[in-house]
This record gives sequence, structure tokens and C-alpha cells, in this order.
Amino acid sequence: MTAREVRPNVPFRGVTRRDLLTAGCLAASVAGVGLTTRPLWGQQAAGAGDAPDIDPGYVGPQFFDKKEEQSLLEVLESGSPFRYWGPGHPDKVFRFEEEFAKYMGTKFALGVTSGTAALDCAIAGLDIGPGDEVIIPAYTWWSDYTCVVHAGALPVFADIDRTFNLDPKDFERRVTPRTKAVIAVHLLGGPCDMDPLLEIARKHGIAVLEDCAQCVGGSYRGKKLGSLGHVGIYSFQINKMMTSGEGGALVTSDPVIYERAVRFHDMGAMRGVFVERTGAAQLPTFAGENFRMNEFTGAVLGAQLSKLDSMVAPMRSSAGKVYDGIKDLSGIRLRHRPDPKGDIGYCVGWEMKDKAARDRCIEGLRQRKVPASTLTGSVLLPIEESVVNKRARHADWPSFSSSEGKKIQYGPDCCRQTLDNFDRFVQVRIGARYTERINEYLVDAIRRVYRDVV
Repeated sequence: MTAREVRPNVPFRGVTRRDLLTAGCLAASVAGVGLTTRPLWGQQAAGAGDAPDIDPGYVGPQFFDKKEEQSLLEVLESGSPFRYWGPGHPDKVFRFEEEFAKYMGTKFALGVTSGTAALDCAIAGLDIGPGDEVIIPAYTWWSDYTCVVHAGALPVFADIDRTFNLDPKDFERRVTPRTKAVIAVHLLGGPCDMDPLLEIARKHGIAVLEDCAQCVGGSYRGKKLGSLGHVGIYSFQINKMMTSGEGGALVTSDPVIYERAVRFHDMGAMRGVFVERTGAAQLPTFAGENFRMNEFTGAVLGAQLSKLDSMVAPMRSSAGKVYDGIKDLSGIRLRHRPDPKGDIGYCVGWEMKDKAARDRCIEGLRQRKVPASTLTGSVLLPIEESVVNKRARHADWPSFSSSEGKKIQYGPDCCRQTLDNFDRFVQVRIGARYTERINEYLVDAIRRVYRDVV
């Protein structure tokens, strides 16, 4: 295998996830994509001409105002940053959960410390453990893999398609009698094609976990993402749509899934506030973790939630205008969007004929100060060295010590379609504060570069 096919699991020396996302490449996760690791936009270059200042930035912080400030001050003044008790009357997390469930169209919501914690709680909620298999996309973030491994279950990779998300046909090909769940990850601001995914899951009796970390506020056929499957999760890390720096949430309308998730997030406890929501505790206590959200996080998220639609709207509008401005280019194959109205507009994507053309297109756009890159923010997991070698935190970890775990083979052969999609697609970031001038400039730059390359 070449370095392109298996990525050594080396430390990120001086490179953070923020660097990966703002640089718009997977240089620290995927070797040999043929592009430099210097910043991809904001650089003066030949051909930039009268380019406007194009900086998509971090969305949530661009909307911070007196609402977040006042809400945080209320926590400080109460002296009660712990969600359950204190000298004051803590209610920020409670209110956020209530409003978040209402916004998402579910019965229940649970605030936790991160999107990763939300995934762990969702997996616990679905009662997934040793002997179970969970199908996940070959291109996604680490947490969708680690939540399965940490449960002692076996991750099974399925390819992505031109949506950048799970291919329903390959998902069904990977189903076995041991498949208990599928994680439908809505990547890069765009929803999965949920109708066929849900139909396949129903046919095989498989639970659907929606990972909406990169698509908070998105929808599919009029329903908010996270409400279509059995359970949905969200991240509020700084790169996400709404943010508290870190933080996460889980939603479901199933009281048993909710109770298991609640117990797992709070050392096995089912406190009164959650009993009141579900009507009664139905399960015995079991060993859990501590993923409780604090009042400062709940304060910021409550304020951000009230603005979420106003954050999404300008991005969705700008993305739509860029797509409309380039869709008539001869031979162009745009990212397939199962529901354009539900896409939050995080990026615009299109396919080139091969990797070399993709690289030339990205380089040409960068010279014009356009925030262009390969697909970003996730990892080609099956070719990561630690995944290929099935390395967990203990040599006898249940995920890989069973006969099925020993038999399964990771590596490039299990995700050729995903690798091909990754090598062909160009991505251009969209910002929440883009002006008409920026949108028009992006359309013009993409049209010029695409024609030059093709």
C-alpha cells in the first residue's frame, strides 16, 4: 500500500483541527493529496485583481451580541454554574433542552459536553454493545467510529456518494444479521438522502442515528435533521453553525432511548427533571459517564438557538446563488443535494474529471483568493493506520477480538468509491456575512477557472 492508501497514525504536531478546517485540507489526516498546506484563502496572489475580502470565518461567533452576554451574566450573578443546584436557581440548561427539542420537533433533548459525548450517549441509548455492528460512512469524523468501538461493537464502513454522505445502496450491501444501527452523517452542511436510508433501515430492523454535527439547523423534506431517525446528535464546537466553544446535544422522541442516554451521561442517574419529562423511570441504574452540560454552556446555547434561523438563512441564500450561477457550465457535475431547501449552505461543491484537474482547479481558485479546498472537516477513516490495524485502547477490546472483528478488513479496498469521490470534488466555503459582491465574484472566479481547467 502507498502512503496515499494508508495514513500513519502520527501526532498532529503543531496542527490542530481548527487548522485543518480553516486551511481547508486534510493534510494532517490524509497524505499525498497533491496540495500545499499553506492557508487557502486571504492570500494575495497573481490574478487576484480586485478580489473582495472573502473570509467565511466561524459562523456562531459572528452573531455573538448582548443576548449571550446577558445570559452569561445571569449565571455569574446567580453563583450557580452547575445545572442541578447552587445558591441561585439554575435553569439555563433546562431551558435550552426544552427549546431545542421544540425547535427540532422531538419530545426530548439532552445537553451534553460535546458532539462526541452526544454520540456516546446515543449509542448507549440504542443499547449497542459487543456482538453488534454499526454501519458508518467511510468519510466522516473520528467520533462516529470511536463511539462504536468504545461500546465494544464493530464499525462497518460504507461508501459515500455525490451527496458527500452515505450511499444508500452501499449501506444496504453492508447489512448483516448483526447490524443493529446505521449512523447517517449529514456532512458539510448537506442532508443525507434520508428516504432510501430510512426505508432500508425499516426493512432490516436497523436503528438510525443521525449525526447532525455539521448541519445544525438543516432539514429534509420539511423535517429538522435529527428528528427523522431514532435519535439525533449535534455539536456546538466553534466550527459548527451555533457554538458555545464546546458542547453537544441529543434528541429523540423515544422515552427508553432518552432514559438510557440520560443515565449514561450522568453516572447512571435519572434525576427528577428527566423523570418529569418521560413520565416515569423504566430502567434500573447502570454504569455511566459524566457528560453533564454546565450553565455557562447552556446560557450561550440558549442565546444562539434564538438566532439559528437567521444564521442559516444568509448562508443558504449565498450558496443557492453560487450554485445557480455555475450550474450551466458545460459538463459540470454539482454536488447532489437531495433537498436543496434543507441544505444550510456551508459550501458549494462540484466534481472534476480526476484528481489532477481537481488540484488545478483548487490552485486556480486560490490564486483568486477564493476559499477553495478538497473536502474538509472529516477523515478518510478506513485508510488511517490505527483503523487498518484495528487498534483500540486494549489489545483484547471486544470490537476486534470476536471472530467477526478478526475477520473484517479495513483499508482502501473497502472504500474505493469514497476515495474516488474525495479525489474529484472541489469545495468552496460559504460565509454567513457574504455580500452580493462576494457571491458574484465567486461565480465569476469559478466560471473562469473551471473553463480554463476543463
